[in-house]
Amino acid sequence: MKRSGFKIRNDKSLKNGVAFVALLFFLVPNIYAQNGSDTKSAREVLERLIGNRANEFELAIIKNKNQNNSDSFEVETIGNSVKIKGTSNVTLCYAAYSFLKDIGAVLVSWEGNRVDLPKTWPKYSKKESTSFKYREYLNACTFGYTTPWWDWKRWEQEIDWMALHGINLPTALEGQEIVWQELWQEYGLTNTQLEAHFAGPAFLPWQRMGNINSLEGPLPQEWIQKKAAIQKQLLQRMRALGMHPVVPAFSGYVPKAFAEKHPESKIKELKSWSGGGFESTYLLDPNDPLFKELGKRFIAIYTRVYGKSDFYLADSFNEITPPVSEENKYEELSHYGKIIFETIDEASPGATWVMQGWLFGDNKEFWTKEATKAFLSKVPNDRMMIQDYANDRYKVWENQEAFYGKQWTYGYVHNYGGSNPVYGDLNFYRNEFKSLSSNPNKGNVVGYGVMPEGLNNNSIVYEYIYDLPWNQGKETVNLWLEKYLKSRYGKKPSATVFQAWQLLVESVYSTKYWETRWWKDRAGAYLFFKRPTLEITTFKGNPGDKQKLKQALAILKKEAKNFDKKSLFYYDLIEAFRHYNSLIIDDLLMETVAAYQLKDTKKGDELLKKIEQQALEIDAIMIDQPLNNLNTWLKSASDYGTNADDSKLYVKNAKTLITLWGGEGHLNDYASRSWRGMYKDFYLIRWKMFLQALRKSAVDATPFDEVKVKDSIKQWETKWCESQSISF
Repeated sequence: MKRSGFKIRNDKSLKNGVAFVALLFFLVPNIYAQNGSDTKSAREVLERLIGNRANEFELAIIKNKNQNNSDSFEVETIGNSVKIKGTSNVTLCYAAYSFLKDIGAVLVSWEGNRVDLPKTWPKYSKKESTSFKYREYLNACTFGYTTPWWDWKRWEQEIDWMALHGINLPTALEGQEIVWQELWQEYGLTNTQLEAHFAGPAFLPWQRMGNINSLEGPLPQEWIQKKAAIQKQLLQRMRALGMHPVVPAFSGYVPKAFAEKHPESKIKELKSWSGGGFESTYLLDPNDPLFKELGKRFIAIYTRVYGKSDFYLADSFNEITPPVSEENKYEELSHYGKIIFETIDEASPGATWVMQGWLFGDNKEFWTKEATKAFLSKVPNDRMMIQDYANDRYKVWENQEAFYGKQWTYGYVHNYGGSNPVYGDLNFYRNEFKSLSSNPNKGNVVGYGVMPEGLNNNSIVYEYIYDLPWNQGKETVNLWLEKYLKSRYGKKPSATVFQAWQLLVESVYSTKYWETRWWKDRAGAYLFFKRPTLEITTFKGNPGDKQKLKQALAILKKEAKNFDKKSLFYYDLIEAFRHYNSLIIDDLLMETVAAYQLKDTKKGDELLKKIEQQALEIDAIMIDQPLNNLNTWLKSASDYGTNADDSKLYVKNAKTLITLWGGEGHLNDYASRSWRGMYKDFYLIRWKMFLQALRKSAVDATPFDEVKVKDSIKQWETKWCESQSISF
């Protein structure tokens, strides 16, 4: 018998043919069903990125064959189709983005996307996998330092960014106040009492973690409602993409009014956080039956409002020393861990308790191996995850024996407070990744990523780090950099542009932690951003290599004529300029203070004039960087309010967070920003007040009263934060 030119010879051949077709169908499932519902969310991400050309991508979900359920993908171009198979929608998004970057067609960044697609797709084939089941993202503090004024449109962009970078374990803490509000109202707290409890929008992360109460409040009800609506959209989109959002749980902190209402309960008033000046917070003892009752009720309400979750974040001791007795320290710590887990498990069976590993590095004097082991001892290994994300500062996992069998994730903070000097350390990230991968004592490490406190800066760092789980550090930094620049600038970098970037890597992207931000217990990205002090003359110097940065900047300036002024090249040029010249200002400040102290007013005056010129020049050049603009931040805060009073509150929150912060400790300028408007209208004014007073003491031959001058500066800062006069 013949059919379509093929002759069937015998039954055995027929059976083999049928078996081959069946095997092919099994091995390549849904490969032609590129418009299937299972890949809908990934396709929508691509459509938002490249429009109708997304129709040329054939997407298919394939069965995960890895033992640890980690992800893999394959990309191949056939004709003018891009065929992608991946183990999840997030993996499909990352695979598509990896392809588009590799061919130099697309670069997605906070400062803007570059999209320039070829008419036809080049020949291309790639297979990659990762040993990390989870790629994590977002610090609890990000929800204060960056996202308070984000609407759904901005969040949608960020979720797309996450998907394209392969992130599947995002922290998702928006919208929880509506749940806390309902919980505390059920237990008899009034609206007035809750207004005295909730912090202002920009300070909520620290109220949630039990560090503060009421700071810069009250929290408007409209903000609570808006964020609740956004969280519903946010979780729906994340879940559709196959992400695993980490949502909040009860960690023991209760409002002051609740503590007063339950004097019979075991509630401890804690010491003021971070050097003092903040109102006390109150921690419920896990031995009190109310602990489980409140914790389970919180999750029940949360689930009704937002749906079931699998990962719950609970941090009882964020920068707080546990209130345990010395004689029963380990027993009490183990009970804390046991009750927190059981509360989550009973309210959401099968869910995983997630906690930040920050405390183990921040307070290593308390968190010895014995203390940590005790705290974790009564929690099942597979039901807990420790996010050890400060490996650019601490080596917690090595010191804690990879957390004694528990699941844990490796990562970096990189950004603190949203402060934005130009820095990172690409070779460090690569070397650390390779070292971790080969370390026999790494324990059950299941995730990798970055947990920045603030976003919108140093995009190259995040681009590089989120490629590492896939290329596994096999590419040299130079090889990766060449592809990155091609995708960012739209053409293969010339030898001189590449030379400039090699100098940038050697000068600024070889700094794993920006040490200047903590100097003499003062915060601020540069000396210029810190409250003025005479001690500045003892400063040893900023990290990095300023001379190599100067060389890189000179090359970039010469090459600028070959690029459009709206290109990302110009953005990078401005970044290098503002960073280099901010370092120069720091040098000039030291010289100026020394000159006035020596009563050399002529030299001091000349130097002060240079500082002013430099600051104004930096301020002016950032006009084309909306993300580096004070007015962008303040306008987004003002616009978030639907009435004048709420807008006024939001603007004060926005200004206070990046300047005074709060308390009597060292948090002022912690979230300092290298932004247009801050140089001219805040940092320069503050230093001129100080230097002019120092000059006057030199001219008048009178003692310099530094305390009095600092007090006057603080009064000026307070008025600046309260002022609504800055134009939008």
